[in-house]
Amino acid sequence: MPLDDFTTTLATLRLPVGDGHELYIETLGAADGIPAVYLHGGPGSGCQPAHRQLFDRNRFRAVLFDQRGAGRSTPARSREANTTAHLVADMERIRMHFGFERWLVVGGSWGATLALAYAEAHPERVLGIVLRATFLGTRAELEWTFGTGLSTFYPALYEDFLSLLTPEERLSPVDRYFRRILDPDVAVHGPAARAYSDTERILSEVRPATTRLDFTPSSRIPATAVMEAHYFSHDSFMAPDQLLANAHRLAGVRGIIVQGRYDLLCPPRTAHALAAIWTDAEVRVVDNAGHSLSDPGIAEAVTAAIGSFVD
Repeated sequence: MPLDDFTTTLATLRLPVGDGHELYIETLGAADGIPAVYLHGGPGSGCQPAHRQLFDRNRFRAVLFDQRGAGRSTPARSREANTTAHLVADMERIRMHFGFERWLVVGGSWGATLALAYAEAHPERVLGIVLRATFLGTRAELEWTFGTGLSTFYPALYEDFLSLLTPEERLSPVDRYFRRILDPDVAVHGPAARAYSDTERILSEVRPATTRLDFTPSSRIPATAVMEAHYFSHDSFMAPDQLLANAHRLAGVRGIIVQGRYDLLCPPRTAHALAAIWTDAEVRVVDNAGHSLSDPGIAEAVTAAIGSFVD
């Protein structure tokens, strides 16, 4: 299908963005629809079929892409020239490639982090913002999630999480996990990546199927854990509290923040702290839901939020 033949059917392309990286991009929707971009989480997870369903294909012209090192973008899992600034610059390349003057920016979890970083850098290019599960990319958030939050709500899982570490490492478990995940020795990074990824998955679901870690040997190395360790060990490649400090740049940009009441990865207080500064944003809380897009009511709330920008 020609790249410019933008119909309600799905089209794909690959876009070189420099530094040896080539991005996988999906487009769908109406040729004259409202331009929109969806930003996946992780970092490192890649866009999914469920993300396409958030957009009315008769009203939007949506772009979804796998960020550097993620999904079907190449080189796979590459951490070279892979920072938040690179991803923001990639978004501008994508916007200009399609000839959009402005677009609606939508993102969840890490995607929300990237959405805010982009919008604060290029507010004049943003029609509006829809966030799900606000994450500001700070060490304090990670320490709460894998420390206080994990030990409070899943104490047995917390013990499993710590059991992989030495007594000395348990004094700073988040840093030590990232160090292990980035270790070149598969005997070190394999178990750490799996334990970190499984813990994060459990915390992301309001009703997880299991709440304990399985340490059965496996060759599986979760890509997202590797990319998260890369980014989060560098404080998301941002200055301390950068996104809150620069939230004033979003003045005049309408935003809707969808927040699960029981989100243990991105708790509600973060969304409300952002909205207290970004006064053009409203927080829409979904009760009986946690972090995952598949939790009850979350996808519907995000779809409704996106749809409210049609007018």
